[in-house]
Amino acid sequence: MAKAATGNVPSVGKASVRIVVVGDRGTGKSSLICTAATDVFPANVPPVLPPTRLPEDFYPDRVPLTIIDTSSRVEDSGKLGEELRRADAVVLTYACDQPATLDRLSVFWLPELRRLEVKVPVIVVGCKLDLRDEQQQISLDHVMTPIMQQFREIETCIECSAYKQIQIPEVFYYAQKAVLHPTGPLFDQETQTLKPRCVRALKRIFILCDQDRDGSLSDAELNDFEVKCFNAPLQPSEIVGVKRVVQEKLSEGVNENGLTLTGFLFLHALFIEKGRLETTWTVLRKFGYDNDIKLAENLIPSSFKKSPDQSVELTNEAIDYLRGIFELFDGDGDGALRPIEIEDLFSTAPECPWNEAPYKDAAEKTALEGLSLNGFLSQWALMTLLDPARTLENLIYIGYPGDPLSAIRVTKTRRYNRKKQQSDRNVFQCLVFGPKKAGKSALLNSFLGRPFIDTYSSTTEERYAVNVVDQHGGVKKTLVLREIPEDGVKKMLVNKESLAACDIAVFVHDRLL
Repeated sequence: MAKAATGNVPSVGKASVRIVVVGDRGTGKSSLICTAATDVFPANVPPVLPPTRLPEDFYPDRVPLTIIDTSSRVEDSGKLGEELRRADAVVLTYACDQPATLDRLSVFWLPELRRLEVKVPVIVVGCKLDLRDEQQQISLDHVMTPIMQQFREIETCIECSAYKQIQIPEVFYYAQKAVLHPTGPLFDQETQTLKPRCVRALKRIFILCDQDRDGSLSDAELNDFEVKCFNAPLQPSEIVGVKRVVQEKLSEGVNENGLTLTGFLFLHALFIEKGRLETTWTVLRKFGYDNDIKLAENLIPSSFKKSPDQSVELTNEAIDYLRGIFELFDGDGDGALRPIEIEDLFSTAPECPWNEAPYKDAAEKTALEGLSLNGFLSQWALMTLLDPARTLENLIYIGYPGDPLSAIRVTKTRRYNRKKQQSDRNVFQCLVFGPKKAGKSALLNSFLGRPFIDTYSSTTEERYAVNVVDQHGGVKKTLVLREIPEDGVKKMLVNKESLAACDIAVFVHDRLL
């Protein structure tokens, strides 16, 4: 990983970067753009430049930049707002020889960007550095730190001089870098720690690279990782150097077998603190992550050819894999996955997929709020029925070794099953509907082994309950009960596709009425 900053950077997922330059009149916006594009300070510049394009070979990431100059006149505020909404990054200027323009950043410009809901990185640039009064030299860190604490959208600050060509290329390099290698998804500036989703992604990458599953990256595994991410092997002396840096700062980061997960995460935090975000982004992108630190959409099959009366189920291969995962994460061997164990299981995914409706509380729980094996497999069956792409995504996150498409199958049509007088389905969906206070929710709760609750609470959203049902001869099937709110029945009855997904329907009524 010592060569990470100089390795070849893979595709960053953007064909171009659009940077909009804003600031008070006379702060040097147009001169900054002209000098960056031509390497020559312009004698005369128009009030507002036309769009300026920097070629793809201008910076190492080889992504062309389009720089948009803007007018700060009040009558042009509409045009300014349009440009800002199309920006990938904003360069916000002040003049080093005009302290009032620096004050205007926090008084006007940064609040204005928020008012316009411009949610892109901001690079604050002090222009005309050569004109600053030598008697008024100030520390940029001292001045900008309180502003950056108030406006977290500021990515970095830099001062430059177009006239003397001081740090001009760096301005737009930092702006491009903020777009292609953003800090926000990776690092919490307040706590100075990696963000949870970044930790989860790096943990998954570590596990994938730990081929012998001993909890450490050996020298050979580190070298394989380097070649995969940066197309260049590490020399033995470089591997020693990497481990020495980690061990000096964090003793548990290295053990007798190699670099530990703790050490791996420490290295990435160190890269980010030193401004080498491209290193971590290169690793994430090589393993298929996008700018939201989720697997890129093109890696997850999302469309499944099926008619409305077909459904999607897990294959036996996937179920066997999930049985093994259940046993692996049932650390205390009590036959159930408690919440902490489920969180550990999904610790390599962006988040646990079952924390929200319709999956939250959809399966039977043990006395300690754990999931039995049947409950665990039921949750996967429900997710596969409702959102097969999400099932495949999470199987990939937890390390499913085969082709993701081998984990699911599309069932035969009901017409075919009726013709053959048999069904190939293992998961059946039952619609539950009826008037208010008829007992629909109580039926679902009973199905999950939950006690009857005497107090009434109206169901306003669809609710699911899923469980394994024993059949004759030891055969097990999964039944999904889908409760339809009273005001949703009419809508469902006119939607043939919704009805086509139903294997059976139950009408619930109060026999006393």
